[in-house]
Amino acid sequence: MLYPLVFQPIFKERVWGGRELERLFAKPLPAGKTIGESWEIADRPGDASVVSNGALAGKNLRWLMETYPREILGSARPSAKGYFPILCKILDARDKLSLQVHPPAARAAEPHGEPKTEMWFIADAAPGAELYVGLKFGVTRAEFDQRIADGTVADCFHRVAVRAGDAMFLPSGRVHAIGAGIVIFEIQQNSDTTYRVFDWNRVGLDGKPRALHVEESLASINFNDFEPRLVQSMFSVDGPSRSRPIVRDPLFNVDCLELKSGARVRLEGRKLQILAVVRGGLTVKSGADAVTLAAGQFCLLPAELDKTELAANADTSLLRVEAN
Repeated sequence: MLYPLVFQPIFKERVWGGRELERLFAKPLPAGKTIGESWEIADRPGDASVVSNGALAGKNLRWLMETYPREILGSARPSAKGYFPILCKILDARDKLSLQVHPPAARAAEPHGEPKTEMWFIADAAPGAELYVGLKFGVTRAEFDQRIADGTVADCFHRVAVRAGDAMFLPSGRVHAIGAGIVIFEIQQNSDTTYRVFDWNRVGLDGKPRALHVEESLASINFNDFEPRLVQSMFSVDGPSRSRPIVRDPLFNVDCLELKSGARVRLEGRKLQILAVVRGGLTVKSGADAVTLAAGQFCLLPAELDKTELAANADTSLLRVEAN
């Protein structure tokens, strides 16, 4: 009944965004806007991804979740509010994002937010690009408070130089920001709750200072989270393909696969999976249904599907996500 599903992207204008998604992935960005986020698979109030291929073209993910929840999810759990559990984005940071944190589950309900654990995969990075992730060794809550007051809180953040192919895991409660000149594939828990600690004294798209959430941030930050490292896993080779684990978490698992042109890989089904093509292109086939994906495209494999075959049309790098 269901098949590999591709969706229309939902573009979000951001003060820190740009036009790199057009250059790198041929995204049809709206003219004259600085696009910071392309929501590729989303089931949020007011933002439900619309199917672009096959018999269900025009239906959105909210309708699919209401009509075929078991066929879509299998054993995966929906979000606490009954939505699709994963939100997938591509981010284009031409400028630095705000220094921020997402609330952990224990804190999220208090200010009526949602917890948000996420993963970043670096698709493109300018020379010298860096992430702000976690605290520097020795930073205390008292020092953090003082530096918020005097405008130097960025000095409390651990900085990590990055290049294409790097990955970082960000559990809820980890302070972070994306630095300038980076394009990121983001796989996250379905949430849109962000608390800003500091926003570089800039104004938003409306010309006004963007709101800060200092009290909520301080209640959410893990002050024992010092200098986290990039994902350190190595590739294992299997013929014309190789893979490495990026995330193993109760919410979702993520692997990076690299396929040589012409390689074929079979994925076992009966579980909710998402494919995200970072580089190259491939054909995804399940039964009589097939779809061709280019770089920058995502594909949802409903749990109803038995087996899926991937055929690389070029040397290809992709992420495979399993919802738990």
